[in-house]
Amino acid sequence: MRRFLVVLISGVAAVVLSSCLWAQDFKFERQQMKDRQKAEWKALRLKHKYAKESMKGQEVPKSIRIQTKHQLQREARELRQRHADERQDLKDRQRAIQEMPSGS
Repeated sequence: MRRFLVVLISGVAAVVLSSCLWAQDFKFERQQMKDRQKAEWKALRLKHKYAKESMKGQEVPKSIRIQTKHQLQREARELRQRHADERQDLKDRQRAIQEMPSGS
């Protein structure tokens, strides 16, 4: 009986410790993702700024200006969607790992 109790307690402790480690891993991964996404947004804003500045000093046809504007909007929309997908993937992985021990 004593041996069973020791095994049970050590098993519970192992599950608790592993779940704590997984949570820390996700916090680190979430912070890395947040920093990377912030840098990507900053780079995109700079790209937009330089594209607009490059057209200011020149005679650029209106059709080219509109095309450039739509391209910049498309890039921003794609980046926003990719970031949302990355965040959702992280949440899904975290949820799947949290459900694992309770499902066994």
